[in-house]
Amino acid sequence: MSDKPAHRVVAIRSLAVIGTVSLMATLAGCGGDDGPTLNVYSGRHYGIETAFEKYEQETGVNVEFLTGNDADLRERIAAEGDETEADVYLTVDAGNLWAAGEDDLFQSIQSSILDEAIPGELQDPDNRWFGLATRMRTIVINTELLDEADPPTTYEQLADPEWDGRICLRNANNDYQQSLVASMIAADGEDATLEVLKGWAANAKLYANDVDLLNDMAAGACEAAIVNHYYLARLLEEQPDTPIKLIWANQDGRGVHVNISGGGVTKYASDVALAQQFLEWLATEGQDTLVADNHEYPANPSVDAEPLIREQFGTDFKRDALAADVLGSLNPDAVRLMDEAGFG
Repeated sequence: MSDKPAHRVVAIRSLAVIGTVSLMATLAGCGGDDGPTLNVYSGRHYGIETAFEKYEQETGVNVEFLTGNDADLRERIAAEGDETEADVYLTVDAGNLWAAGEDDLFQSIQSSILDEAIPGELQDPDNRWFGLATRMRTIVINTELLDEADPPTTYEQLADPEWDGRICLRNANNDYQQSLVASMIAADGEDATLEVLKGWAANAKLYANDVDLLNDMAAGACEAAIVNHYYLARLLEEQPDTPIKLIWANQDGRGVHVNISGGGVTKYASDVALAQQFLEWLATEGQDTLVADNHEYPANPSVDAEPLIREQFGTDFKRDALAADVLGSLNPDAVRLMDEAGFG
């Protein structure tokens, strides 16, 4: 074994002293020093170890990784500068990828493999980051409280006064909620979005996470909600009889909101070619492994969705084609509008 893991633990303890105590060290790649080593900082947690292990097995590259809060990891890379061990930064949410690009933490790479595998709207225009999996934030209904034949079909509909006290939503601090609002600004403008947010604020019970929201919803707390699709997939995997059904939102308009998890090669990568190869693998041969455990949809359209979401939710639905970089750039406006609307 190399001495890098010990060094990483020391670095994490040092960082905790200055306040980023939420970081957790997870070290993989115990295959010895026979092959090269790739260092990954990842804000994407669920199931990521499986993809890393498969990559190690297929390539002989040792993967060492650190997981933590997205903002903390960006701060860490910036603070470490050219001393950082991070070759690749993976994260969730277009806003986080956009922020990392704005903070100059990525470098531009030229890859025909990534260009062919990942749709253009899921890539940074300057080739600094690439979406690797998609997550839809959409409507769900409690089938014991609401007629399945007449569900709400748009995000905007849930702002109508008739939904007062009947809906559950994620709070304004959440990245996914911010990105949903950013997509609404892009589609409808600030004035119309502000009115929707005021309606949501009046109607909804707010939650800090989708897991608690869905559990309460299943117990009867609300009739309709908006969540990331994979949270419901996880719940149905564990409790197939849960009385909650997914409704693909805005199918007669722009389509359901699409967010991404993805990554890029850091500005300070010690082996750019190896880091690029890893991203290319995640977008192609490793795509099915990357999305399977977390029930995300593949970003690569040539890769099939994993069985549970394919059977439960399907694949033939309309998706909002808004470019991910636009989604990220509107994040500050989304936060401002939610504050103005009193949507906490």
